Amino acid sequence: MDLGLKGKVIIVTGGAKGIGEGISRVLAAEGATVVIVGRNESDNQHTVDAIKKAGGNVDSVVAELTIPDECKKAVDYVTSKYNRIDGLVNNAGVNDGIGLAKGNYEDFMRSLHRNLVHYYLMAHHALPYLIQSKGSIVNISSKTAETGQGNTSAYAAANGGRNALTREWAVELLPHRIRVNAVIVAESWTPLYESWISTFPNPEEKLKTITDKIPLEKRMTTTEELANTVAFLLSEKSSHTTGQLIHVDGGYVHLDRALL
Repeated sequence: MDLGLKGKVIIVTGGAKGIGEGISRVLAAEGATVVIVGRNESDNQHTVDAIKKAGGNVDSVVAELTIPDECKKAVDYVTSKYNRIDGLVNNAGVNDGIGLAKGNYEDFMRSLHRNLVHYYLMAHHALPYLIQSKGSIVNISSKTAETGQGNTSAYAAANGGRNALTREWAVELLPHRIRVNAVIVAESWTPLYESWISTFPNPEEKLKTITDKIPLEKRMTTTEELANTVAFLLSEKSSHTTGQLIHVDGGYVHLDRALL
């Protein structure tokens, strides 16, 4: 299906690795000009090179999104070079394990800046251009906001904020015909996930206990599957979809556990 994204300029934060890389690759394959925003220049360049080799249009800007001024710098780079923004994918973040018992005020606030504040700032700075293009925003969020996980208060709170901002922006931006949706991730195989699994004494056994609880096909969601949904939500093929929290998770969050 041609999603009509050819020539669209779309920002993907954290677009060089993991879920973000999957999103960048799919959007470029659909003909969009993808601008990756990430803190690590070598990671950015690695993904840029791979996408260009595959024939895609891609660019990158180095920015530490926990620093508010860097968010503006990233948007300014895009607008000065392309003079437009058609889509924003807020994706950057990390499950940093700042819990209730093992944590403090400073850690909690630092985690909110890693995982939530830059979602607002990127959208705020991009908004005038999104209004011009009648663009779209997709926020990547996590099941932790709905299910809890334990020992990750800040990350769960940040994802609750992502979900709330998705609905709030969808309402605020109705007059501008800017659609705002979220893709909710449960269990997806990424380098960070692999690192976490490797901390267990028997990683393969631990992974099986997780995948056995995923109703559809008892497997993890691929980054490409997540990216395909993001691409659809950015496109006019989803022209009457806004304010939605879409779970791409093989039924992990909502299907009856009795099925297992």
